[in-house]
Amino acid sequence: VGKRTTTTTTTTTTPGAAASVTPEEVRGFFDLWNSALATGDSRLVAARYAEDAVLLPTASDLPRTNRMLIRNYFDSFLRKEPRGVITDGVVRVGDGWAQDAGIYEFTMGTTGEKVEARYSFVYVLEDGKWKISHHHSSMMPEQTAAAEKITKEEVRGLFYLWNDALSTLDSEVVAKRYSKNAVLLPTLSDTPRTDGDMIKDYFDTFLKKRPQGKILESEVLAGGNWAQDAGIYEFTMGTTGEKVKARYSFVYVREDGEWKISHHHSSEMPEGIPPPPEDITEQRVKNLFHLWNDALATGDPDAVAARYSKEAVLLPTVSDTPRTSKELIKDYFVSFLEKKPQGEILE
Repeated sequence: VGKRTTTTTTTTTTPGAAASVTPEEVRGFFDLWNSALATGDSRLVAARYAEDAVLLPTASDLPRTNRMLIRNYFDSFLRKEPRGVITDGVVRVGDGWAQDAGIYEFTMGTTGEKVEARYSFVYVLEDGKWKISHHHSSMMPEQTAAAEKITKEEVRGLFYLWNDALSTLDSEVVAKRYSKNAVLLPTLSDTPRTDGDMIKDYFDTFLKKRPQGKILESEVLAGGNWAQDAGIYEFTMGTTGEKVKARYSFVYVREDGEWKISHHHSSEMPEGIPPPPEDITEQRVKNLFHLWNDALATGDPDAVAARYSKEAVLLPTVSDTPRTSKELIKDYFVSFLEKKPQGEILE
């Protein structure tokens, strides 16, 4: 945990409130959060926030209103190896809630840079644990720069810049549409792409399909230096003519005077997702043996071979030859069935 500087801390308790937490314990919640930062794992940091938490972070103008967006922010922020100390703070405690507000300072381990900011944490009890319900962090007034606005029409136009980049079939051109600390969660890969090289690698493969996209449904939010476009888009694959629909969200930020993609999430439509695996009981597994044994009783090698999957491997008792196809499996049972075998499981 980062060592605290001397702090001026005022604590008050709401009259009549249940003493569910002390001011000292509230201040300790910051240490838990700071320790999570030290792990470098955005999942552990996001776990410190409540299910319905709102994060208004220092280094992004985009409100983070769910765990995925909160984690996305820390995917970028943690690369700086930040460690924080509270330099001035006021703690208030109520019945089932607490607030800690003041000024904290971060030291960035990668550069040694020190950044001071104003903060407020609101904590609530969730499933018996104290979690961050609201976290607001903002630059000190002397550091604040004017935000750049963007219209909804301009936000939608950013998609077409990205789509035009796809048309070049050059993965480097596409990757340049993303910000330096962008995160891409693509449709056709389970690997989060968290840097330029990984994003380029994804498009090296995807562009072979010659995709061209269009937006079918779109909902745009825009603020100062940030914007979000979420909805449904459809790709036509130039190599096959196949059409693929997907849900999408783009988060754009202002970087070096240009609008870039900070977060891009693309996922299959629900009807395109295969059903979950079917559960099977121990008794049903045992019954599968009896189906196989019944096939033996027919004396028909085709019936037995039909019990095996397309890519099955049979390592039989009375042959040293692995049977790796339906034909080889059938060939084995042509001989074995002449003995009219019937089996039973002893254990």
